Amino acid sequence: MVQAAEPVRSGLRKVIHIDMDAFYASVEQRDNPALRGRPVAVGGSAARGVVAAASYEARRFGVRSALPSAQAARLCPELVFVPPRFEVYRAVSRQIHAIFCDYTPLVEPLSLDEAYLDVTDDERGIGSATRIAERIRQRIRAETGLTASAGVSYNKFLAKLASDHNKPDGLCVIRPGEGAAFVAALPVARFHGVGPRGAERMAALGIHTGADLRTVPLAILRDHFGAQADYLFRAARGIDLRGIEPDRPRKSVGAERTFDHDIGSGTALRAGLATIVALAWTRIEATRAQGRTVTLKLRSADFHTITRARSLPHALSGHDELAQTAQALLDALLPLRQPVRLIGVTLSALDGSGSAGPDLAPAQQGTLPF
Repeated sequence: MVQAAEPVRSGLRKVIHIDMDAFYASVEQRDNPALRGRPVAVGGSAARGVVAAASYEARRFGVRSALPSAQAARLCPELVFVPPRFEVYRAVSRQIHAIFCDYTPLVEPLSLDEAYLDVTDDERGIGSATRIAERIRQRIRAETGLTASAGVSYNKFLAKLASDHNKPDGLCVIRPGEGAAFVAALPVARFHGVGPRGAERMAALGIHTGADLRTVPLAILRDHFGAQADYLFRAARGIDLRGIEPDRPRKSVGAERTFDHDIGSGTALRAGLATIVALAWTRIEATRAQGRTVTLKLRSADFHTITRARSLPHALSGHDELAQTAQALLDALLPLRQPVRLIGVTLSALDGSGSAGPDLAPAQQGTLPF
């Protein structure tokens, strides 16, 4: 059954998602001319560790974040490994954030290199959300020497999809009334949180695109995808009612990875966990997070999710303690009844963290065009 397009409401939000292009690697290439045009991996080494970020030259060989460094070196023998410089990345991130705040106070950082901006109220009288995004990208290039991609739309889900659509150094606008059609044409693997295995499961049900997903009743989605069903149902229609949460306190820092193939043996699970721990620790160092609670997340092939947590009597001391704690949580679950498609590790109970405020109500004012 064909679904009607989402209604166009007056007073919709104007949301921009800015995503820096290969941020860590681009900073390294900017600061070291010898690296420009070469495949670069930040983090790890040819022998051990995990890739924290990869340049676009490296991505053409299949190198990506969370990939074990040894595997990355096999995929790209010319790969150059450089150690991360988090102080530099944080300094550049502060520059970029300052640019954002010149256009709106409603900025929700997601990481050092990406953020949502609500520009519904045209603070500087620029005239449209698209022009604001263009100005921000121009200033980032001029002031940092780096490129950013931007997505402009009327909700966060669509703005994030749009920012990835014309990468690198691109701009994409999804206007009111266009969201459902834009999503309909996308492969479901492009939906955040679906991943390769989720896309395979959907393909087995005849679901390949957003248009296919929209034809599936919510009850059937719940039968096959559990708690993820409601998200998939809304996403297929381009719906996202979340508001921008300016400078929200960070509740946790970590990493997760959806594997190309389900893994179930203790050896494979421990190897996968070591990779995720290494990436999580890279992010913990980048944000200077200090916390006491380590949480392990496992998602099985049928999308059932298991979480286990352990709180330490003190702030986490380093990578080794994170690895040991996560490993103990995993060992307590072995043997697993089903293989898993995803492993995640997070650190929470962060110093200075607090509960985030409620979502902003959907904007009902402002006439800033797209």
